[in-house]
Amino acid sequence: MGRILAIDYGTRRTGIAVSDPLRIIAGGLATVDTRSLDDFLKRYFAENEVDIIVLGKPLRMNGEPSETWRFVEPLAGRLRKAWPDKRVVFFDERFTSVMAHRTMLESGIGRMARRDKALVDKISATIILQSYMESINANL
Repeated sequence: MGRILAIDYGTRRTGIAVSDPLRIIAGGLATVDTRSLDDFLKRYFAENEVDIIVLGKPLRMNGEPSETWRFVEPLAGRLRKAWPDKRVVFFDERFTSVMAHRTMLESGIGRMARRDKALVDKISATIILQSYMESINANL
């Protein structure tokens, strides 16, 4: 059984999180320049067994896709084509940035560190992954 990798796609930066091999704990992996995402994934997949890629699905409050969806949907197609052995799934990412900021505040991270958008993206990816893992475990 391989790991689960989550992607919080952004037009500039993309947060990435990964599960432990037993799929119990989600952890922030990296924040990469979005233009380097494919190269990062190629290197990571060459060294690590990943079975599932979870893409944060950007939705508005009314459930309609947000503006970022026009980038995320083609990304899913590219991932499926490049790595047909990996399952690509979408998971609602609403509120993850708010939850990431709250997590940073509650953990005592200083004001300057909380302004680090790369850290917010990585934490958001971690929240997406943890929520996804909880949802699949609840359905077992």
